[in-house]
Parts: sequence; structure tokens; C-alpha cells
Amino acid sequence: MTTVYERRAATAVPPAPRRSPAGGVLALLWAGAAAVLALWWSDTGSVIGAAGWLTGAGRIAGLLCGYACAVLVGLMARVPLLERRIGSDRVARWHAMAGRYTVCLLVAHIVLILAGYAAQDRQSVVHETLTVVLDYPEMLKATAATVILFAVGVTSARAVRRRTSYEFWYYVHLLTYAALFLAFGHQLALGNDFSGNSVATAAWYTLYLGVTALVLWFRILAPVRLNLRHRLRVEAVQREAPGVYSVVVRGRRLDELGAQAGQFFRWRFFGEGMGWTSTPYSLSAPPRRDLMRITVKALGGHSAAVSLLRPGTRVWAEGPYGSLTADRRTASRSLLIAGGVGITPLRALFETLPGDVTLLYRARTAEDLALGGELEAVARWRGARVLYALNGPHGERPDLTADALRATVPDLSGHDVFICGPHGFAQDLYGALRAAGVPDRRIHHESFEL
Repeated sequence: MTTVYERRAATAVPPAPRRSPAGGVLALLWAGAAAVLALWWSDTGSVIGAAGWLTGAGRIAGLLCGYACAVLVGLMARVPLLERRIGSDRVARWHAMAGRYTVCLLVAHIVLILAGYAAQDRQSVVHETLTVVLDYPEMLKATAATVILFAVGVTSARAVRRRTSYEFWYYVHLLTYAALFLAFGHQLALGNDFSGNSVATAAWYTLYLGVTALVLWFRILAPVRLNLRHRLRVEAVQREAPGVYSVVVRGRRLDELGAQAGQFFRWRFFGEGMGWTSTPYSLSAPPRRDLMRITVKALGGHSAAVSLLRPGTRVWAEGPYGSLTADRRTASRSLLIAGGVGITPLRALFETLPGDVTLLYRARTAEDLALGGELEAVARWRGARVLYALNGPHGERPDLTADALRATVPDLSGHDVFICGPHGFAQDLYGALRAAGVPDRRIHHESFEL
């Protein structure tokens, strides 16, 4: 590590941290699952024989699967309460976990129901499957929905996702909406718990219509309003480091967006074949009244095409999202740790975060340090510190263990630590920081690798 500037900014009293609504939201979601179980319990008399137990378990799995599908879509509706107060990364992790539960419940529902029906009719499982799919109402649509949900589940597996493009993953996931539409009729047509139960049917409609309303408002109508109002266009594109480019976007009254340093937008550029994909990129400078800037590293087809954008290209943005902001601060001193292109949101925070701030920037070589000149200028202006952690002359990696961090940043346990970088980098740093005595509540990180 090389210390570039040693002067420190004046300390500032940190604000009282806002309490996260995460606990309340999770309690509400689990209460919904309990209500689904209560629906089955109230509608079920006695359970007789193996067929009864199998079909009963299948009904429970089906009800919970239907509920989980609605939760999945609601979590990804980009509701500001979730995105900004809880954090996009935590909501994304909830979504990923709920997705795994949903697929497991779907498999259990199919296997248990078919086995129960086969035992009841004294037929083979293959014969019962053909009968159910071809003769039961709404089952062809439900079968199509099942295929879609399995495809979404497979592409969500980390091993598969690493081998596919973001664009492919994105469009496969959009099919989730079609799957829910196709499966909804099946739930009401064949769900014994809804037959003759107007209250349960009304509640199920309310659940799905409510989730639909969230998606329509926050993923369609709100972005349309934002882009019609602010009229975003590319102002300039400039190279920052090998494969790293900054894009300056101009618009009208951008201060009304309420964007903060550390947040991100989802961007769609109508140029160079990029208009089909919406991709999240963080602001790499504090937003101004008429300008915003992102900095992008070429890691895929969309990010690589950013360097080809031309001034005047129309831009479609959704946001702001994310909670890696000064609102998380609990202490008067902060340490920002960036890995690679993870410098982008921390560059904005480095300029605006109150109090005593130190920035540690991890990169392979000095040539890979994007925005380095700006960081040094900000450090001089505010009297902060910039530290670099570069590979040695023979490729040896710098020491970022707990002891090294404590030696580099005195009273490390009294700092808030903001981390942004690759998943493995962030995980290793988290372990080192906890070993160095930094409380969990003071380690702030957003990751989108699920």
C-alpha cells in the first residue's frame, strides 16, 4: 500500500442511523405464508390413507408455491422502500432465496399431487400425468408455466449464470411474468381451497393484483414519467483506464431525482444495439442539477459497447436505487475500500461523505487505477487519505489481512467501512474486518452476484 495523502478532514458528528424496515417486511412475508397454511388447515377435514396424505402435502406445497411466486415478483418490483431503505443487494438475496424455495415447492407439488392422484385412481404415475396435463382445465397453461419457471431456476444457478450473458439471463427472467399469468387460472380452477370460498378467492386476487399494480407503477409508469420529465442524453464518453469508460449523461432538473452518492440507476442506451437491455451502473460522481456520470468496465456485451456511445444518444434510466449512501453512517470516521471498478460508487462517496474519510483502492497495476487523478484531487481538497493496494513486481497480491488493515488504519474498529468490489474480494474483506474488530453494523456493502 502507498499512502498518497496524509491530511485529514475535520470530524463531523454522524447522524443517527435510520432503522431498517427489513425485519418488519420479513415478518409480513412469513405471516403471509402462515395465512396460506391456515387456509389449507381450515379447508381440510380428515386425511385418510396414503393418497390423502400425498395429495394434502401436494396441496400445501402448491399453495405455498403460488404465494412464493407472488412474493418473487413483488421483491423485484423495485419498490423504493425496499430498494433504498433495505438495500437492493439484500432484496436481491431475498429474491434469490425465495426463488430456490419456489422451485423446490413446485417440484414437491407436482410429485406429491401426481403420486397422490395415481394412488387414489390406482393408476401408474405416467398415466396419471398424461390425464392431468391433457384433460384437466387450465393444465396445459400450467405446464407451460412450469417449464418457464424451471428455465428461470436453471439460469439463476451461479454456475450457469457465470457462463451466460447478462442479456440472456435478463430476458429469461422477464418470462417469469408470463409464467405467473399462465399459472394463475390453474390455481383457482383446481385449487380445492378456493372452491366455494369467496374470501380466499378474493384474498388471492388481491395478492396477485396488488403485486401486478406494484410492477406496473414502479417498473413501467414511474420510469416513463422520469424519462419524459428529465430527457436524458449522452453528453460525452471518456476513457479512464484499460477497458474502463465514463459516460456523462445530461438531463433537465436532475436534482429532483433525489439521487445520492453511492446509488445506481438501471440504464438503457438507445444506440449501438444496446436498447434491448437495462443494466445497473453506479454513479461515479455526485449528481449535479443537469449532469450525472457513470463509469463502466467492459465485462460483457452491454458494458463493452458503452465505449461506442456517441454524444446525443438517447438514454432511458430507472432509479435511483441502492442504500450504499451516507445514510448508513454511524461513526464520524469512514474507510472506503474499492476493488477494481467497484471504485465507481465510492468515488462519489469519497467526495461527499462527511467526517474523516480514508479510501483504500485495490487494483492489479497502477494502469488499472480508474479515476485516480480525481481521487487525488478530492483528497487534496478535503484533506482526506488515498491508499493504493497494488500487486507487487512479480504479481504478488497485497496484504489485506486483519493485522494489515489495523496497521494501516488506526482505530479501525471505530470506523464505518464501505466496501464495493467483486464478490470474492468483498467476502474476504468482510472476514478480515470482522477479525479486526469492526462491528457487523458498521460494515456496509452491496453485492449483486447471487
